[in-house]
Amino acid sequence: MVKEKTIVRPWCPFCGQKVERASHAPLRKMSEFPVGRCQCGAVYTCDATGHNVGAAIVETLVYACDDNADFAWELMPEDDYLTGRIENYDETTHRVVAEKNLDGRAVRGVLYFVRLHADAREIARRIAEKREEILERQVPAFKSGPAIVVEPAPDPKRVRLRADKTLVREMVDKDDIDGLVGLCFDDKKTLRLLQRLLYDPAAERRWQVAWVIGRVAARTSTREPGQVSDLLHRLFEACSDSAATPWGMIETIGCVVSLRPDIFGAFTRHLLNYLREPSTCHLALWALAEIAERRPDLIRDLPFYTLFNYLRHPEGEVRGQAVRLLGRIRAGEATLQLMELSRDTAMFTSFREGNMVSATVAEAVTEALQAIDKGVSNGQ
Repeated sequence: MVKEKTIVRPWCPFCGQKVERASHAPLRKMSEFPVGRCQCGAVYTCDATGHNVGAAIVETLVYACDDNADFAWELMPEDDYLTGRIENYDETTHRVVAEKNLDGRAVRGVLYFVRLHADAREIARRIAEKREEILERQVPAFKSGPAIVVEPAPDPKRVRLRADKTLVREMVDKDDIDGLVGLCFDDKKTLRLLQRLLYDPAAERRWQVAWVIGRVAARTSTREPGQVSDLLHRLFEACSDSAATPWGMIETIGCVVSLRPDIFGAFTRHLLNYLREPSTCHLALWALAEIAERRPDLIRDLPFYTLFNYLRHPEGEVRGQAVRLLGRIRAGEATLQLMELSRDTAMFTSFREGNMVSATVAEAVTEALQAIDKGVSNGQ
């Protein structure tokens, strides 16, 4: 007689309640696992392969701390939180299969659980509330700005278009953002084809394509953020390929994240990796400055004091972008260093909403100091 397989719904190892299927968090990250939360306060992530134990546990702990990684690193297991895991989990059916095999498929998924002790959970909550209070004070325009309009659901009876490089290129040349957004919903390889257009020897063309991708991604993400998250992962991967030139990649990351920092703001810190390379330093500073215009708190959450060093960089392009960035985060701590550049006549260029704009470092300093003074007068 064949023994019947034991197939049950997954449960919380701390309270025994059944848990719902994990899903992607609204805020997208570089290392993404579906996450969930139990009624008892425990949080969990799903690793469908069972091979990413370390990364999944880290993400679960950070998620339990309201995405405050610095606080998470200060916690000690057992003293501050408990961990648990449910093995043999099948993500497709949302079931636990004791025999590790279901209909000929190997079942190796794992649900990782973390539950903070009451005192640690209370501290995490207070830190999150404090950060929200700072955000409301520092970014009133972001809080009181127009609500993000969700793209209408595509007509299920429509004739779906198929994306190809010729069609995508024509739409980019016409700046047809509406058409490209619709094409993204029809054919998920549209963003990949847009990415290929970045490989162009003309810098101005790369900037224009990056600007198009940023606007298309911003609207697509209102309904399908996963597509855009995958694009950002590909862009960062391409930037890290030592055998290839990251033409247009950092520019595109800056456009995408700056237009939807509410979803993709967690990608900001990874731009710091490209400050060390001479060929990408000014581009990374530009991208950080674009993000800072809407969400200066995302930059201030980073070790931003290291950015002061770029005010003394030998290249005017780097100094200019560093000045723009520090002005946009209203870094009063750098006022004296900025004033030292008030007579710097070196020219640099910035891409602003579809146009290349040239200015001197001194002009950028004047603008930055005005922003800092305005922040001080407003008590920010």
